Amino acid sequence: MTRTRKLAGHIAFVGAGPGDPGLLTRRAHDALVDADQVVYDRGVPETLLAAVRANAKADAQLSPAEGAPGDVAKVLISAARSGQAAVRLVCGDPFGHHGVVTEVQAVARTAVPFEVVPGVSQAEGVASYAGVPLPGVRTVADVDDIANLDFEALAAAIGRGSLALAVDAGELAAARDGLLAAGVDGTTSVAVTGDGTGETQYTTTSSVDSFVAAALGFTGRVVLTIGAGVTERDKLSWWENRPLYGWKVLVPRTKEQAGVMSAQLRAYGAIPCEVPTIAVEPPRTPAQMERAVKGLVDGRYAWVVFTSVNAVRAVWEKFAEHGLDARHFGGVKIACIGEATADAVRDFGIQPELVPGGEQSSEGLLAEFSPHDEILDPVGRVLLPRADIATETLAAGLTERGWEVDDVTAYRTVRAAPPPAEIRDAIKSGGFDAVLFTSSSTVRNLVGIAGKPHARTVVAVIGPKTAETATEFGLRVDVQPAHAAVPDLVEALAGYAVELREKLVTMPAKQRRGSKVQGPTALRFR
Repeated sequence: MTRTRKLAGHIAFVGAGPGDPGLLTRRAHDALVDADQVVYDRGVPETLLAAVRANAKADAQLSPAEGAPGDVAKVLISAARSGQAAVRLVCGDPFGHHGVVTEVQAVARTAVPFEVVPGVSQAEGVASYAGVPLPGVRTVADVDDIANLDFEALAAAIGRGSLALAVDAGELAAARDGLLAAGVDGTTSVAVTGDGTGETQYTTTSSVDSFVAAALGFTGRVVLTIGAGVTERDKLSWWENRPLYGWKVLVPRTKEQAGVMSAQLRAYGAIPCEVPTIAVEPPRTPAQMERAVKGLVDGRYAWVVFTSVNAVRAVWEKFAEHGLDARHFGGVKIACIGEATADAVRDFGIQPELVPGGEQSSEGLLAEFSPHDEILDPVGRVLLPRADIATETLAAGLTERGWEVDDVTAYRTVRAAPPPAEIRDAIKSGGFDAVLFTSSSTVRNLVGIAGKPHARTVVAVIGPKTAETATEFGLRVDVQPAHAAVPDLVEALAGYAVELREKLVTMPAKQRRGSKVQGPTALRFR
């Protein structure tokens, strides 16, 4: 009888970088995705851990490192010897920490295979995010034990070029005293950055003799950058100067729908909060959709008109139930009300024949939809799968153009459950800087489940219909893009934020206090 030999496990010491999940290397990402067990530093930011959990194996175990380096090494070795892929996840670079080096040495004394995946050091990465170059001979260090730091060598390094140190906020006074005792000029420029590469990163500039007071209130790990590069920060700061930096933006959409919008908001520096206002459910009577799918396969329709991503999903789910795929759309032309819906169709391997180039709405689609011609269009029927609460504008317009329309309920939209109490309170008290509405139903349902946004919250709407509904509910519409699409909506909000910042800069200080501009911009444009 042949016995299958169990494959040996292995250990990867992975550098997490300074905190932003986007700074993980490809090698680090692959190691984390394949890991059976991840042992992480308690200093690894929760945003990065959330990204790790989202991409990890379903049965992967994540746990914080406990005990001395020898204890952590034993946990890793035990996991590897049981055939697991173990990852030791550390802030910055693995070899930038004395304790982690000790762990690697302990593993190296065994026969367990291991690798070390480098990461961007906290000190160097955060300096770049703060807009502080490190010219000349650069010295960077992620400090674990400030008591054993060679301040004489650091003082010499400042004289030759620039210095960046990552330390605990509670050790700032010790860092100041050590630098001054080593002969560093007290007037030397210093930048202190908290929550480096995070959503609330904030940098203050001062001097060696005053940076402790300037950084009052900072917690966790902070980065000190010292040298001539600090004076360049006014021109080179980019992370904290993004248009929506620090804005808390309410996104009343389901997680699946909010993905693209939230990603774009984050790119502009905002902190999106996704609150589903609508839940999508199957139609109460599925017979209509069953007949519609059979009609598609049998050539009953000349066109299928999709008005939402949900409608596309509903049809494809019904196709999957019957073992059908994109090939069964042969001969049927597809129209989509907008680019987001068209992208959903393309995801299934089909290129839509019609997407309005102008206004992406029912009216915009009708403006470009050809009237029925009995000679050119031997099949004169259109399938219109959509929500149970959709308006009649599109169906009526197609009928006027000579088409027979099968207006089919593909899915039902019901009001979602109310969000947690703290989110409802934030909505009503002005805890959100902006809210983005992408349809009239999101306005109605948000107000219904959570209450009306506070008057100082910036209201951005995707198009005129949504603006009308917002106004009906007593909301002031501040932002509306020229083109009704999600990317344009976010872009318009970013442009509005830039205008507010310019007003804040030019407004006299006396007027600035208590003005509307003060509200959503005061904390971001410091």
